[in-house]
Amino acid sequence: MRFRIQQRFDAPLARVEAALLDPAFLDRLATLPKLGRPVLLDQQVDGDVVRRQVRYAFTGHLSSAVTAVVDPAKLTWVEDSSSDLASHRTTFRIVPDHYRDRLEASGTFVLQTEGEGTRRVADGELRVRFPLVGSKVERAIVSGLQDHATAEEVAMREWLASEG
Repeated sequence: MRFRIQQRFDAPLARVEAALLDPAFLDRLATLPKLGRPVLLDQQVDGDVVRRQVRYAFTGHLSSAVTAVVDPAKLTWVEDSSSDLASHRTTFRIVPDHYRDRLEASGTFVLQTEGEGTRRVADGELRVRFPLVGSKVERAIVSGLQDHATAEEVAMREWLASEG
């Protein structure tokens, strides 16, 4: 399943990018719905490139048909990403902690100046291989990502206001 998620932040690109890569902002995201508490596993800066690994857990609602074949407690993964600060482009891939042969996801985040603010566009591909319920799980995960993105816009606005 291909997906695209767009966000709008009322701050200059440099401030948004810095916040998105700030471990303290990642901690702030722990209160958002459906993806649980993100855990920063590693972050390394090499010139204009920031590599990081963040563990997430899907905590949204799944139908009984899905939970019959998928253990919700095992829907955890690591987002392995590389952000190029010069091009404002991040590539990512999802590495499942469980069901590795059943879940694949990867894509990009691109930050763009839009007026006085910033737009972030996520383009990705998600594939869940479970007989009968794979597409339902894909839709649930993408729905969770969309809800998370909407809530993240609010969190970013609050973060930037509190950071001066």
